[in-house]
Amino acid sequence: MCGIAGFVNAPGSDEDKRAWLKDMNNSLRHRGPDGSGILLDGPVGLAHCRLSIIDLAGGAQPMTTPDAQYAVVFNGEIYNFQELRNELVKKGCVFRTRSDTEALLMSYATKGTACLEDLDGMFAFAIWDARKKRLFAARDRMGKKPLYYTLHKEAFVFASEITALKKLPFLELEIDKDSIARYLAYEYVPTPNTIFKNVYKLRPGHFLTFQDGQLHTGQYWDLPIPSERCADSDEDCCAAILDLLGKAIKKRLVSDVPLGVFLSGGIDSSAVAALMAKHVPAHSIRTFSIGFTEKSYDESPYSRLAAKRLGTDHTEEILDAVKAGELLPHIVARQDEPMSDPSIVPTYLLSEITRRHVTVALGGDGGDELFAGYEYYTAFILADYYRRLPEGLRRRCIEAVATKLPISTGYVSPRHVAEKFFSGVYAPEWLRTQKWLGAYSADLQKRLWLDCPPPVQDESSLYRQTLELYESFRAAKPLDKVFYLLARQYLLDYILVKVDRCSMMNSLEVRAPFLDRSLVEYVFSLPSRNKIRGLRRKYLLKKAMKGILPSEIINRKKRGFLIPVALWLKKTLRPIVEEMFSAKRLEEQGLFRSDVMAELVRRHKHGLADYRKELWSMLVLQLWLSENKYRIV
Repeated sequence: MCGIAGFVNAPGSDEDKRAWLKDMNNSLRHRGPDGSGILLDGPVGLAHCRLSIIDLAGGAQPMTTPDAQYAVVFNGEIYNFQELRNELVKKGCVFRTRSDTEALLMSYATKGTACLEDLDGMFAFAIWDARKKRLFAARDRMGKKPLYYTLHKEAFVFASEITALKKLPFLELEIDKDSIARYLAYEYVPTPNTIFKNVYKLRPGHFLTFQDGQLHTGQYWDLPIPSERCADSDEDCCAAILDLLGKAIKKRLVSDVPLGVFLSGGIDSSAVAALMAKHVPAHSIRTFSIGFTEKSYDESPYSRLAAKRLGTDHTEEILDAVKAGELLPHIVARQDEPMSDPSIVPTYLLSEITRRHVTVALGGDGGDELFAGYEYYTAFILADYYRRLPEGLRRRCIEAVATKLPISTGYVSPRHVAEKFFSGVYAPEWLRTQKWLGAYSADLQKRLWLDCPPPVQDESSLYRQTLELYESFRAAKPLDKVFYLLARQYLLDYILVKVDRCSMMNSLEVRAPFLDRSLVEYVFSLPSRNKIRGLRRKYLLKKAMKGILPSEIINRKKRGFLIPVALWLKKTLRPIVEEMFSAKRLEEQGLFRSDVMAELVRRHKHGLADYRKELWSMLVLQLWLSENKYRIV
């Protein structure tokens, strides 16, 4: 894995530009500590720092074609680069290295934009055409690798992380209050926006061109629309899934450095480890997991069980509240923008311990979005049935009783679950799932802000990106659209961002076999009823893994990779909470009402309400703002 950055038409002297490129590279050094390079050629500047995975000696970047017409900076892996290379050799191309970077570069030189159809992998890259004075950039289909960009007057700038953009003195990054409002609603800033005005994320499956001062974006791939009917039997579907997942894992084993597996003890990561053992001896597979002192959150017994049954070389570390409190400010400060997934803390620690032993790790990310692993899928189904009940029964009985349910700081808080369900059950279908996923409702934000941003006044504006995605996907069934939303928002901006940042902070490459193009296209094309049988989630994957994984792993109830947020906010993290939410600090900041925040803290502290999501997302925002001094407009 690597870090890339560059610009076209930047103001300043060549001496300035070289210094800026070096500064941008240095800011991305954690993504690629094994080497760096820059290229300055007329209006374009390209920078690259490298984490060596394949062709350790010959894959240096920026890389140019022999005639110097094309130059590339590339972050990621092209898994089918050998096939691409062989095809290009037959057409007369001469290769100087055995790297996937050169296969990508020569493929673009031969086919242009059409090369994107041939690429199988995770990537973000930019290619400069010196003759046409045109920059071309693209991002992989699922958005595993990031690419940020901005247009400032005549200058176009891009990078793997926003931190590199900050190194350019002619750019003034300003925080956007509308984006803060959306962050509080989503717990992340949804693509294509960022927390900064006029800085954007390139969408997955998209490309852009910059030429003659004009920026254009386009889409080259999207998730397939599910079929209305499936002609295949369950057995045929399971056989296809095992075949495709096995092939996806095999191609991700190509590396010139050691590999391992993130092993949570859930079905996704266990499936990856089990199928990996079909290609390499199990005893040579390094597996890694994190446990918690809080038992309701601790999955380590299951990861140990999976490792023992598979015979892997297993490493485990326990995360407690003290360690989490020490890590949190450090992790948050190094994020491009706030993102409040609490599992960022154990994911960072997992990446850190994994990097001590290997350079590449395979993970189970994407399994939940493909096979319906989240409770939100079944909640969406139940919501339709619930709304058909008589209103009196709903309002005066069920919902009234729900207010009497206990509040817990454990993994499951009954009243919190009930309140979350009711917060979305009456919402439009396009908004329902996001209501369950998010933190601050529009109503709570209206109370919270001193000067309420416009999007908060209208839910269709606050959740605009969700509405646009829902309407753009032409599936006939609303549940199929939910699959699309979770893949194109929650997976993209929450899960994959977390994995990329935490792994790259530790110079570790993480590969996701479940997000292999062929597997994604096959599973996504199946009707939702094939993936959810009644209310049984992950039906097909569990059926496929029967006999391969222990029944205890297959049939166990899903747990997210979360930390005991509700408890830690009351106890170990309380000093940080009091500091970040102090009336003096919030009043000086001038964004939020200190009395509203104090009331949320008080009610949570005394067990009168469960505000774990609201308090955690605000804590992350305040920690991030305290470390990054930006103007807020």
